Amino acid sequence: MVTGIPRRPPGRLSSLQAKAGSLRPPPAAVPKTPSPPSRPRRPQSPRAAAAMSQSLANMIVDNNTHFFEGVEKLLEVWFTRKDGLTSNCDLRKVPRSRLEEVMQTVKCEIISMTSTDELDAYVLSESSMFISARRFILKTCGTTTPLCCLPLLMSLVKEYAGYDTVQDLYYTRKNFKRPELQVSPHRTFEEEVSILDQMYPGGRAYCMGSVNRPDCWYLYTVSPGRSRYHPNAARQNLPHNRLGKAHREPDQTLEVLMMNLDPEKMKWFYKEVCPTAAEATKKSGIDRLIPDVMIDDFQFDPCGYSMNGLMRSVPGGYMTIHITPEPEFSYVSFETNIPQKSYKDLISRVVSTFGPQQFVLTFFKSLENGASIGVEEDNYSVPQYSDYDVDDVQICRLQGYDLTYALYNRFPS
Repeated sequence: MVTGIPRRPPGRLSSLQAKAGSLRPPPAAVPKTPSPPSRPRRPQSPRAAAAMSQSLANMIVDNNTHFFEGVEKLLEVWFTRKDGLTSNCDLRKVPRSRLEEVMQTVKCEIISMTSTDELDAYVLSESSMFISARRFILKTCGTTTPLCCLPLLMSLVKEYAGYDTVQDLYYTRKNFKRPELQVSPHRTFEEEVSILDQMYPGGRAYCMGSVNRPDCWYLYTVSPGRSRYHPNAARQNLPHNRLGKAHREPDQTLEVLMMNLDPEKMKWFYKEVCPTAAEATKKSGIDRLIPDVMIDDFQFDPCGYSMNGLMRSVPGGYMTIHITPEPEFSYVSFETNIPQKSYKDLISRVVSTFGPQQFVLTFFKSLENGASIGVEEDNYSVPQYSDYDVDDVQICRLQGYDLTYALYNRFPS
């Protein structure tokens, strides 16, 4: 594992971030004129220079205040072949060097990697990436540009993995805290939808939550690999699913997106308090959220934390957590596809670990999956907690999936 990657020294870009372009400023006020990079750089083309200028501008926000956008953009793509012959296809055949090229278009870099027989997991300079035989997941925060990687990704998938068709694509994110700091094509959800529509005609865009409040969650979904829109068609009934156990993986995903976290619980994610990621993982209680996962964690300098966890006993099972601890814009995301006997208990452990004032819950499950986020004996569609009010609940059926969205606020506030 790479160690010692700074978030960014005052007035200077780390070598990682100078290349990545998605910059994580220090807690101290950013100087009006950033210092030159610490080592000579090759001459830049006008386009590259403009991109770097935009990245530098994003660091220096109004009134010279420090800010980092913890909200992630989440891209998930499932692949297949038109002829259904996928037994020799595998996304993990794409070489690491080519994946690094993909990350350059996103403006982030690979820090470390762990693997099981079914899944490769990457900790990135801005969040995570997961690659299985036929599913690609990219989750990035800051001012990254994940939609920009799609043309290159499609080309590499055809060249190395053997797939020729996108079966299903999902793009989701919560609303940004500072949307004006994002760069194209992520400045607005409408712009993101326009780009995706150009690449994949027939997509559908949704907004979960109230459009006249600042708390909402966006979803874009498209299924080019399906000839017609069949909301009740399960993925396993499609031709490419004549595969075998090696290509099967959990097909439900829970996300808990938390805002305004308890500062006492956030202190573990500062290097001056916990110099190592392993210490932060243990003292915060992250290691007890889902037992028996293989953890790959990273503590940023001076603050910030990312981890991936893989479960060998659940083929393709993962969890991932990303933490922005600064009190002015604290944010934590938790995600897992590992099946649970009680999602209510898991969510309770997650929320107790980080202490948010507010959190958004989303739960995807495939139609053939019997998992439920609700509590049947209490006749609730989502879990209830004594110290949180459920301010909004929406449930919808997508192409082969059911989606549950809920917004919770601490009570009393």
